[in-house]
Amino acid sequence: MKINVERGAFLKALGHVQSVVERRNTIPILSNVMIDAAKGKLKLTATDLDIEIVEALPADVLRNGAATAPAHILYDIVRKMPDGSQVQVELLSGDSGRLAVSAGSVRFELACLPKEDFPQMSAGALPHRFRLAAEDLNAIIDRTRFAISNEETRFYLNGIYLHAAKDGKAPCLRAVATDGHRLARYELELPDGAGEMPGIIVPRKTVAELRRLLEDAEGAIDIALSDTKIQFSFDGVELTSKLIDGSFPDYQRVIPSGNDKALTVNAKDFSQAVDRVSTISADKTRAVKLNLNGDKVTLSVVNPESGTATEELTANYSADAIEIGFNARYLLDITNQIGGRDVRFLLADAGSPTLIEDTEDGRTLYVLMPMRV
Repeated sequence: MKINVERGAFLKALGHVQSVVERRNTIPILSNVMIDAAKGKLKLTATDLDIEIVEALPADVLRNGAATAPAHILYDIVRKMPDGSQVQVELLSGDSGRLAVSAGSVRFELACLPKEDFPQMSAGALPHRFRLAAEDLNAIIDRTRFAISNEETRFYLNGIYLHAAKDGKAPCLRAVATDGHRLARYELELPDGAGEMPGIIVPRKTVAELRRLLEDAEGAIDIALSDTKIQFSFDGVELTSKLIDGSFPDYQRVIPSGNDKALTVNAKDFSQAVDRVSTISADKTRAVKLNLNGDKVTLSVVNPESGTATEELTANYSADAIEIGFNARYLLDITNQIGGRDVRFLLADAGSPTLIEDTEDGRTLYVLMPMRV
């Protein structure tokens, strides 16, 4: 194998695929990236056995072939090459198993592992296929992923639940994430081909890798899935991932329907006020109390060790006065996703789940459990 490739394009592709490679691996070959050159294209592949990223880019292929090389080291080498340079990659002949990487007078030789040892992740049959605009897929991730659970014992909560929901006025593609303390739900018009898809749970790491790849994406994303795997294809990139093998809980049961106390407040002002008063809150609880009375809401934090903080905001509230406490971090995670001017809280009492809505975006819905303060 011998190729010449433009450094910028090579670096971008390596950046995409190497991010899936774990820094510490008990299986040495999983630390490597597969480099495959043929027919004027360079194909890079990396996997951790649960996720596989493949990216193809144009290259001047002088000699077809394939090799594996340490992913993070190769990325660092190319990153430090001069801007605009042409990088030459050559598998040295003989039994040395070494890969030469050079640009101008700079030359590295990297130890390779046999390409035959590199695992191939078979996607299998993916019968359900549909397309989403990149901005819609970004919105699904951004509006829900902060609520993904980190608790490994409840592994079925360690991802975003994606399914075709037909319980409303019109069928929709619905994404849900929850950690038991808060729930995030986002809906889109059901795309063609998604009507019969099974309910699937996309793992947290896959969500993070996909969001990183989508930074540069434009246009449509092709999505194909089965009961066990999902594949995203766009711009010469193909991400294939196993799905979480588990049943997502009946999230509809925790979405309250009788919350009759409505508070509407400027989202940005509220978020900034929560951030300010929580400065002195205890790290473990991070509790902030909301006192709703008339046309104002008073935010307060009491920390026996460091003192107190209060801030008053103008609001729209006409129900009975109520005091309720929330985790400040959770409040900020939700209010930071509000795209409209105002945020609406629908409350029942100090001990019941609260609904939080974006007044200008009916596709989003959040549920937050209160804290005792």
